[in-house]
Amino acid sequence: MLSSLPNELIVVIIAALPIIELRGAIPVGVELGLPIFQAWYLSILGNLLPILPILYFFQPLSNYLMRYRIYQKFYDWLYNRTMRKSDKVQQWGALGLVLFTAVPLPTTGAWTACFAAILFRIPVRLSFSAISLGVVLAGFIVAFLSNMLLG
Repeated sequence: MLSSLPNELIVVIIAALPIIELRGAIPVGVELGLPIFQAWYLSILGNLLPILPILYFFQPLSNYLMRYRIYQKFYDWLYNRTMRKSDKVQQWGALGLVLFTAVPLPTTGAWTACFAAILFRIPVRLSFSAISLGVVLAGFIVAFLSNMLLG
């Protein structure tokens, strides 16, 4: 579906998606023929794009949508999933967000870290900085592994 787009834009879009994030975007970028640094940079950019909108708009939108049963089910699932994965965030606050985001495993990226930051009421500026640092660290790890395995 994305094949008609430039490779650079494909990488940015994939990195902005939940769950896949830069963990999938960097290897895709390398496989599309982008130099590892460019795949890394574009993946960081794409992974950072949704952070501020999530931090600012998720809670108000969520409060509005809670009147719908289907959304309540989704919210409960998201809440339980985030709480299971976010013990370090709860224990260490912003540093926990960095570590949580930096671990390059599925469901430990920026999207889930944003939800954890909201649930634990970590201020937006601090959350954005911590999650961004975690994204950069995860990017280094994934780029290194992609270079070793694919390059």
